[in-house]
Amino acid sequence: MIQLIALIIFVFSILGIIYILYKKIPVLTELPKNGYHGFKKPEFISNLERKIKERHFYFFEKQMFLHKILSKLRVLTLKVEKRIDIILGGIRKKAQELDKNIKNKK
Repeated sequence: MIQLIALIIFVFSILGIIYILYKKIPVLTELPKNGYHGFKKPEFISNLERKIKERHFYFFEKQMFLHKILSKLRVLTLKVEKRIDIILGGIRKKAQELDKNIKNKK
């Protein structure tokens, strides 16, 4: 029963999508292909948009540079951390051996 209800909902959904596409395809084909809409922007607005885009991309470049530096710093930190872990493991092992030797001598 549940599968029948799900199938009915699925079929009606597909039919709805086909109906919407059938109605909207002629309108979509009439739109310009290059994105030009026919209105000229005022020069002030176009200059303002250009300046905002330049600053945004400059900010993005700075973020990428910072991201690279932080990534390299993270890798370096992980390498140092691994080295410290190895050294501490060796020290613990030697300390356990010394404790065993001291307990065996008593």
